[in-house]
Amino acid sequence: MINITAVHHMNQRFTAIVGWLLSPLLTRAQDSLPTKKDSTRRLQEVVVAYQAGRNTPVTYYNMDMKVLGEKNTGQEPSFLLSETPAVTVYSDAGNQQGYSYYRIRGMDQTRINTILDGMPLNEPEDQGAYFSNYPDILNAVSQLQLQRGVGMSKNGAASYAGSIQLSSPNLHDTARTTLGIGYGSYNSFRAFGAWNSGIKNHKALYVRASQVYTDGYKYHAFNNAQSVFVSGGLFYDKSTWKINIMAGNQRNGMAWLPVADSLIQKDRRTNANTHDEKDHFTQALVQLQNTWQTGAHSSLSSSIYYTYLKGGYDFDVNNFSGLPANGDLFNYGFRSHFTGFFSHYTLSGQHLKWTNGVHGNLYQRRHTGTDTREGELYRNTGYKNEISAFSKIEYYLHQFTFYADLQYRYAAFHYNGSVPLQPLHWQFLNPRAGVNFAVNEHTSIYYSLGRTGREPTRNDIFGGNDDLPADSTGKPLLYNHDPEYVTDHELGIRINRQRLQVQLNGYYMNFSNEIVLNGQLGPNGLLLTNSVKRSYRTGVELSTSYRLNKTFSFTNNSSFNYSRIKEQSTTFSPVLTPALIINQEVAYQHRHLLLALSGRYQGRSYIDFANTATIKAYVLLNARVQYSLDRYIVSLYLNNISGTKYYNNGSVDAAGTLKYFVQAPANVYLAFKYSF
Repeated sequence: MINITAVHHMNQRFTAIVGWLLSPLLTRAQDSLPTKKDSTRRLQEVVVAYQAGRNTPVTYYNMDMKVLGEKNTGQEPSFLLSETPAVTVYSDAGNQQGYSYYRIRGMDQTRINTILDGMPLNEPEDQGAYFSNYPDILNAVSQLQLQRGVGMSKNGAASYAGSIQLSSPNLHDTARTTLGIGYGSYNSFRAFGAWNSGIKNHKALYVRASQVYTDGYKYHAFNNAQSVFVSGGLFYDKSTWKINIMAGNQRNGMAWLPVADSLIQKDRRTNANTHDEKDHFTQALVQLQNTWQTGAHSSLSSSIYYTYLKGGYDFDVNNFSGLPANGDLFNYGFRSHFTGFFSHYTLSGQHLKWTNGVHGNLYQRRHTGTDTREGELYRNTGYKNEISAFSKIEYYLHQFTFYADLQYRYAAFHYNGSVPLQPLHWQFLNPRAGVNFAVNEHTSIYYSLGRTGREPTRNDIFGGNDDLPADSTGKPLLYNHDPEYVTDHELGIRINRQRLQVQLNGYYMNFSNEIVLNGQLGPNGLLLTNSVKRSYRTGVELSTSYRLNKTFSFTNNSSFNYSRIKEQSTTFSPVLTPALIINQEVAYQHRHLLLALSGRYQGRSYIDFANTATIKAYVLLNARVQYSLDRYIVSLYLNNISGTKYYNNGSVDAAGTLKYFVQAPANVYLAFKYSF
């Protein structure tokens, strides 16, 4: 059962924080403030307090949703995110559907905060956000902002390497129905239908359903997934109600084990997992939101949410251990409930924007381990609860924008299993500040400084074990349970002209007790980590787009990274952190025809702490052809045109064997879309 005393203490903390933040806002002082914009403007569906604005002094990238829609074929979002600076990606199956993983500045997605309309999508125990559980999710997203570095305060998991802000469908869009279907290499296809009613009699409804399938590039690495997204709203002069319902179901042939280099040389489609290893996950969420214009210059936005997950995956222990498979499988089963609430109050004036917010959630996940012969071997439950509060202000003075942001966050982990474990608690005070100087209407320079802390994941604490082990005395065997901290400096310049947009920034991230991948796999196949006392990551990132004329346009997203870990007298590079990444695209558009050629260079990276095993640098070339005519769009995608044989992830086992994740050679995909 959940610890009642801990919940009581958490509620006391939550009440105190709410009172502290909201007490000064209960006055009517705001009525004397002149508004920056016409107060009769259309009330937003959701007042977003987590996205950076044009002059916010943080490093961010707003995805062009029109271009994203043109490139989206139902692939994992990680591959589209990898076209932005400092992002790497790989997939289990080798192609762009099914499980994929991305990293920002060399840090994995358990260190990347992901929210939908302010609702956290990261699972609290392992802190990862799994897009694969919501197939074709970007087909329903109206905005996507990627913040690199600690960024702004968010709900849920720490914004450590960066954050992803997703916005639900825009119900103000005009009424439309869209049907789409596509088919390509490895028996990959997507079919979807979406309908938006537009606002009628203060009401609006959006519905989207998708089916995604692939056999996968690797043998028996299929992905069969379905998803739905329903969004409805009520719109009044001073208030807006919105509900989001999203659900996904997927079955996969497992391919999450890297393949020995010797086997790859014989057959690049080799799958290190057996044919019998499969998984099945179902996840659903519901979110109810309200935005209330409390005054001419103020608003209150609140939301409650709930997420349910059920599923599990099969694991062939003999195969993993290098023994002949005998048909025996071990199943890791999960069922979780995740409930939360957040609210923020925004006060806007001619010279300032002040937002105060609170957030709290309760989470529990049941873990079971079942053997096909012996039945259930263990059952345990983890409870992860959190409360947080923030106060952030933007002050506008002539050409300057001053920004300050302070967040308090408290997290607690309780465990109920065969080995007793005392509750673990973490508290963080995360300050951020920055300044933006508008040189002119086209150019601005910014600097920001932020510090944030992050607690370890359950996998970090348990050393990769799903059931907490004990030592010889019966005491729990714990690994990394101390928090990690980062101090992040960001300095950048933004240029925004009619034909030219440039974002250039440098960063220096100094870590204390950083939890990093060590290139090894745990007893259940999950990646293991080590804690290092001193480390830093620094680099330069560039994002540019230039329209030469009505026909030609150029886009470049590149990054240079220099990162080091220092352990005693030894200094080395962190794993899976390439020094140089270049993304370049050239597009030609004439009337109804669009031709685009893109290239990606990714430099060498290491896959072990010793820095002796590497993933070689590689170059990819992709092309797309699109023809649009009235309501019809036909698109052809040519991926890895040159047939580059490459890896973008790997590991070294205890025997020193190099193992890699192979990615697909040349492949094609054809898509058709009709709107009316």
